[in-house]
Amino acid sequence: MVSKEILLEFMREQAYNPMSDSELANVFDIKSEEMGYFLDLLKEMEEYGQVIKTKKKRYAIPERMNLIVGRLQCSQKGFGFVIPDNNKLSDVFIPASDLNGAMHNDRVIARIERKIKNGKRAEGVVIRILDRANKEIVGTFENSKNFGFVVADDKRINFDVFIPKSEVNGAKDGYKVVVQITKWPEARRNPEGKIVEVLGHKNDVGSDILSIIRKYKLPEKFPKKVLREADNIPDKVSEDEIARRRDLRHMNIVTIDGADAKDLDDAVSVEKLPNGNYRLGVYIADVTYYVKEGSPLDKEALKRGTSVYLVDRVIPMLPKKLSNGICSLNPGVDRLTMSVFMEIDNSGKVVNHEIFEGVIKTKERMTYTEVSDILEKEDPKLIERYDYLVEDFKLMEELALILSKSKNRRGSIDFDFPESKIILDDDGRPIDIRKAERRIANRIIEEFMIVCNETIAQHMYWLKIPFVYRVHEIPDSEKIANFNKFIHNFGYHLKGSSEEVHPKALQDLLRKIEGKKEEHIISTLMLRSLKQARYSPENLGHFGLASNYYCHFTSPIRRYPDLQIHRIIREMLNGKLNQNRISKLKGIVANSADRSSERERVAVEAERETEDLKKAEYMSYHIGEEFDGIISSVVSFGMFVELENTIEGLVRISTLVDDYYIFDEENHLFRGERTNRTFRIGDEVRIKVYGVDIAQREVDFILI
Repeated sequence: MVSKEILLEFMREQAYNPMSDSELANVFDIKSEEMGYFLDLLKEMEEYGQVIKTKKKRYAIPERMNLIVGRLQCSQKGFGFVIPDNNKLSDVFIPASDLNGAMHNDRVIARIERKIKNGKRAEGVVIRILDRANKEIVGTFENSKNFGFVVADDKRINFDVFIPKSEVNGAKDGYKVVVQITKWPEARRNPEGKIVEVLGHKNDVGSDILSIIRKYKLPEKFPKKVLREADNIPDKVSEDEIARRRDLRHMNIVTIDGADAKDLDDAVSVEKLPNGNYRLGVYIADVTYYVKEGSPLDKEALKRGTSVYLVDRVIPMLPKKLSNGICSLNPGVDRLTMSVFMEIDNSGKVVNHEIFEGVIKTKERMTYTEVSDILEKEDPKLIERYDYLVEDFKLMEELALILSKSKNRRGSIDFDFPESKIILDDDGRPIDIRKAERRIANRIIEEFMIVCNETIAQHMYWLKIPFVYRVHEIPDSEKIANFNKFIHNFGYHLKGSSEEVHPKALQDLLRKIEGKKEEHIISTLMLRSLKQARYSPENLGHFGLASNYYCHFTSPIRRYPDLQIHRIIREMLNGKLNQNRISKLKGIVANSADRSSERERVAVEAERETEDLKKAEYMSYHIGEEFDGIISSVVSFGMFVELENTIEGLVRISTLVDDYYIFDEENHLFRGERTNRTFRIGDEVRIKVYGVDIAQREVDFILI
């Protein structure tokens, strides 16, 4: 029977002219008893926007009809961009007047009205909405005499939702609510809805994070059938399964994680071989032994895609019975693992490797702080407590530095942006915010996981088996050209041409700006010039790591792509990959990659928003206080200043009253007309906290 892929391939042919369903059926020799299935397939493809049905009832792919299918991303100012499903196509700008009732994140079809010209984006108009993303919206209820309305928390939703009096359901003015859309917006009419959940007053502790959870539709509870399946999983590893695997329980294997981590999915060991090489062992929780393909647990994990780490809680991908229990590599207990041995020479090259199913019993549950204190501070108490492991830790450091040098030689880009560590009290209020530490133990685990992921990806690539890769594509030449133009203001230039920039050129630039005033802005703009990493069934390489083969293998408790590829590796090891299975896997990995990329983006946005919320709340307790900071960016209406604790606030240009300041966009600075005084990116300034809008996650500073 004909598949979607074959139909699409046929319609992409240069010689193809739009055909009716009966003409297509003739071409593919569809029998009369198969016709119902064939018509359903065409209808499904049409509903998803893979094909377009013309007024004359003929089918063609959108690109050949000047149409684009993708997800709409709106801005706070009302306009939007269609991000095409086809990665090879460019985004299309949609003016606010041409959205035609489409809302942020909807899947739409847009007609291109103006092609790319003089470096400007293509412009279009939304002609059809394929799938509504915002069936429920989180926002603040505002009451009036005869009706109410909800102002969405997400400022990219540019409509207030009208609420008839009969659908208010007990909500009061200023309360956070969840509203279900009952009538979609039209060109000149706001959407209508009914309130289905009242979360609490907007200033109540707890309702803020709850609003974010609802806004991103993060599932707090697992369905009963998923919990039932998890409860039926034994707490101990069976002796029969241990007998089937390689027994590594005698080895010095440890986990090294953050102090508050409960889902321990990776463990490591290092030995020095007689030939002077290192043998690195990486042991990853064998989640797929417990989570079978197509089971309720598997379907729920795919739906969630990833664990989400909010400031005050974790929303896990798998129930605690697995994530903190039988799958977690807790110390002193038998655990099943997917294991990799890598023999690595003194230049950091993997000269030999082996992938197998193992059983381990970790010796210790180490933290980054403990291992770093042993290696950096030679802490006597810790050295005494872990005396039998100290030499192993020294060997790990030795190997990690070799791997790091090898990575640097090939041009890997290391963005060392400080991450925030937000400390909350028992009531969820932020009491301290500081830079998260990235010490030697963090770097050891980072290097070991990267080399393991590369080894697995390269092994599977050459077997030509369907697989989920972690890809980071070469940046757009236009973006790199603009970035090169910008750094020219600071006296820098990228080596090579913008058409084929090598990661080494960017790495060299990062070295040159290290410790300089302009380091933050150049690093930030460099990151924005690169593409977003994603999951793909095609191996397209990883630009940022300067790696030809990369995947995510090391976190199957908290990431679905890792879980998916573990399943493929298990089948490969046990000789179960026949031609029929390989054919089926192509669709499975494509779906896993798309879904995982989408869920990852949602998780990142939700995590960032809870951080911004708590940062704003923290600064609301410090209004009137003074801090030192660095100008991190300059925009037409003011300048952003970043404090030592990673919090950023805005100094509005209207608050500078000693002169009239002119914005110099090209050089990213303000210059005083009379005094010639300048404010430039990287300048150190002293500020006072002037005001905070927690709801908008905004902090206002004034210069001292």
